[in-house]
Amino acid sequence: MPSWTDTLRFAFQPVVNLTTGGVVALEILARPEAGDVLAQARRDPELDGTLAALAIRAAARKETLLPLHVNVFAGTPADLGGLAALRAAVREAGRMAWEVTVDIGPPYTHVPQHALLEAVAALRADGFRICADGVGDGDVPLRLLTDLAPELVKLDVSLLARPAAVRAMRTLCEHLGALLSVEGVETETQCAAAVAAGAQLAQGELFAPPARIPAADVYVPVLAPTLAAPRSGPSVRQFLRPAALLPAAASAGQVRALLTGSPDVSGVLLVDASGRPVRSVHRSRFLLSMSGRYGHALYADRPAAKLSDPPRTVGVDATAWEVLDVVAVGDPDRTSDDVAVVDRYGRCVGVVRLADLVRALAESRVEEAASLNPLTRLPGSDTITCEVDRRIADGRMFALSWLDVDHFKRVNDGAGFAAGDELIRAVGRALQRTASDTTRVGHIGGDDFLVLADPDGLDPVATSVLDAPWSAGGRAVTLSQATVLCPPGSVRDHRQAAACLAPLKQAAKALPGASWVLGRAGLPGHEIRRGTGATAAEAGCGAGGPGRG
Repeated sequence: MPSWTDTLRFAFQPVVNLTTGGVVALEILARPEAGDVLAQARRDPELDGTLAALAIRAAARKETLLPLHVNVFAGTPADLGGLAALRAAVREAGRMAWEVTVDIGPPYTHVPQHALLEAVAALRADGFRICADGVGDGDVPLRLLTDLAPELVKLDVSLLARPAAVRAMRTLCEHLGALLSVEGVETETQCAAAVAAGAQLAQGELFAPPARIPAADVYVPVLAPTLAAPRSGPSVRQFLRPAALLPAAASAGQVRALLTGSPDVSGVLLVDASGRPVRSVHRSRFLLSMSGRYGHALYADRPAAKLSDPPRTVGVDATAWEVLDVVAVGDPDRTSDDVAVVDRYGRCVGVVRLADLVRALAESRVEEAASLNPLTRLPGSDTITCEVDRRIADGRMFALSWLDVDHFKRVNDGAGFAAGDELIRAVGRALQRTASDTTRVGHIGGDDFLVLADPDGLDPVATSVLDAPWSAGGRAVTLSQATVLCPPGSVRDHRQAAACLAPLKQAAKALPGASWVLGRAGLPGHEIRRGTGATAAEAGCGAGGPGRG
């Protein structure tokens, strides 16, 4: 009698890095030709565990070197106390546990959470990586998601229609140290939305459909580069590529076979039994040594470590700039070496290439330069509003200030536009000098500036510009500042913050001389910090009045 496995086939779908456009892993999907074995697997943990093991064996037959994702229902590891069949299949395939990510999917209802967490801890102790799958379209409780502390969270593409929820999930992933992926991406619009929401990975029909032969090439639409945070830089997670791993005791012949059979592999990491990098083999230097006179005879059966270097490593929370620092202080002959990225246990989770970092940072700088005001070389409103939205998503309290020159048209008319331009440049320089690491200064045009700061950074900024003497063409000039404090949850986005700032601006302009008023989002009234001559009970979100130009 034919076995149900006779009608079972597996397809491979690439998981794509949205920054580099490279394939970082393959998800193995069961495709039964008859019957509904997946519905049975949902009710039968033993069957589900067997499917995961069969998926690994199917990948072994395709001889792919890419990391793998296998799917199990949440009840399976909880019921079995682990995945013995999967462990055995990984060993038989000659794979290492840390090359396999277990995608745990819904339903979670009625799954004993304590048993699931114990099973996940056992899998992680063996080196397997954990992914929370189907988030946004399933029933995973947020508390359980936090306790799972997955290395990857996969969102259903339908959640992209709710950007606030995606931003919140991105913030949670940052706190958990997890990557964020979107699955089911079918259009370029969805891809752009995933990038805008901060997802690092994605998969779906847009890039490549599931296929019985792993895809070598995928389609990734050209997307506009996003501006990086100015002082921290983009996360190294955005640039992860799969690492080619071999045991520390691998011979030079084994490394040579891997490199010659995989022309896209730029180097091999030799790792210990726990997956921690111990040596690094650079493709060109290694093959040059092996191809020299007597090279193969001398080295083929000897440990590859003899033709290797100490690995360069960075933590998974590092930034692109920190990777460049690691490269800069090392041997100049190794600038093209891959840099290993390790998790909190020191295990390799992938590599980054210097070329990817330099390209992305250069694009970021070009994009940032294009947004700078030509007069002050300060960023424009887009940069500041993006940072406002980021702080709102992070649940941070912040202060948004608007500042301008009083009666600036009179200054230009009386002293000339050159004197007016020099005054604007001087104000911009003063704001930059007093800005701290958490303060962003933007020039949004004319004599208008925006300052985004933590609340304790307000006074130094105000003192530097409001209490200083200003003049243009021998004429005394004063400045006005309006500030709105935004506690967590008080505004939903930068547009609402700007709406709260507008009446405060009018209140500041209604005061004679240098002025500063401060209000709180969602509350009426304001406090006069500089200037006199007006009541302090009218302006607030939605209120307004006459003022100076």
